[in-house]
Amino acid sequence: MEWELERSERALARLDDPHTRYASLHVGGTNGKGSVTATLASIMSASGRRSGCYRSPHLIAFDERILVDGRPLSEGALRLYAAEIRDVVTASDLTFFEAVTLLAFHAFAREGVEVAALEVGLGGRLDATNVVTPEVSAVTNVAMDHADYLGDTLLEIAHEKAGIIKPDVPFVTTEHDPEVLSLFGSIAERMQAPMTVVRPGALSDVAVRKEGTTFRLTTSSWGELEVVTPLVGGHQAANAALAVAMCDRLGEELRPGRNALLEGVAGTRHRGRDQLVTLDGRTWLLDVAHNPAGVASLADTLDRLDVPRPVVALIGILRDKDWRGMMPPLLERCQHVVLTQPPTAPPERRWEVAEVGKEVARAAMDATGKGGRRASVTAEEDFGVALETATRLAGKGTVVVTGSVHTVGGAMRRLGVSAVD
Repeated sequence: MEWELERSERALARLDDPHTRYASLHVGGTNGKGSVTATLASIMSASGRRSGCYRSPHLIAFDERILVDGRPLSEGALRLYAAEIRDVVTASDLTFFEAVTLLAFHAFAREGVEVAALEVGLGGRLDATNVVTPEVSAVTNVAMDHADYLGDTLLEIAHEKAGIIKPDVPFVTTEHDPEVLSLFGSIAERMQAPMTVVRPGALSDVAVRKEGTTFRLTTSSWGELEVVTPLVGGHQAANAALAVAMCDRLGEELRPGRNALLEGVAGTRHRGRDQLVTLDGRTWLLDVAHNPAGVASLADTLDRLDVPRPVVALIGILRDKDWRGMMPPLLERCQHVVLTQPPTAPPERRWEVAEVGKEVARAAMDATGKGGRRASVTAEEDFGVALETATRLAGKGTVVVTGSVHTVGGAMRRLGVSAVD
């Protein structure tokens, strides 16, 4: 992986810079950036503007990555736009992500998009999306993830994510670590970028239910709001609040009205994030948490919801993730844990399921779960067999599918659950 922006900039120039033909909103962070991006796009659509949404990776199908007004482009449109940029992609020697980002920018221009919400792929400073000059940029939070690419410390990772802060462009964050905020503040000051911090205390009356999450938030443009998002979890209240704060910092021409703002948040769709599905009398909780911070949010959601028991976790994690740090909260909350191989994981990123199973089983002996029970641990390499095992163990209870986009997407495909409406 050769990180630079010059390849993307040269390729875009050969296409007459399609990314400059519409306004953009840029969102980075360790966790939650996809939810914020989806919420922003929904708000823009509700305000009557043709919206684009670029996100990654996909759960089931490639077309989930590039949405216009909340819908994937048709296969015909994607093939047409890909053909139009093929020569530029080949001549520019772009990476896969750079090529897909170029396709998204081009597609949005061809589709007449007015505002595009863009999710950073990895990091920020040298991410292919960072060629835009957005109306507002944001970083959700910073946690230890992708250390092999972004740095070995929290501040090193934060510096890479802060690379999307642009001169004179408002910057918003829900990060609350004092050292990280100090770093963000110094960079924003140097860039003369007005910085807004949405602190946890800014949200009140947060309520998490199976139908979604509600909270109150005071804004400059619309006063006090009672916000409803269909995304489940206390962390989704923070994500929705960040999207609202970004809209609050928009200029008058783009800023949505109060009703459109609330309608857009309430209409957000982003699958595989604490998504609850009932099939054949059994509850499924699908969440792509792939680092300890993500699992902590998932655990908080489980604590807030009264899901049917027993609770069985079907877990498939990539080998380069901190799976040891992810296990304790799940062992404490689940009666059974089934470890498996994420079905579409690249060969070089597959973990050793049997060996991990032995270590997790030992850890389970030392972890007393809620109610004083210890979780049973099963290791099954074959994903289909593991899914059947988790289903059987859950009975009419709940299966929590987590650990990776590959794991959740594989389960959704086999269960017949759509990744888009």
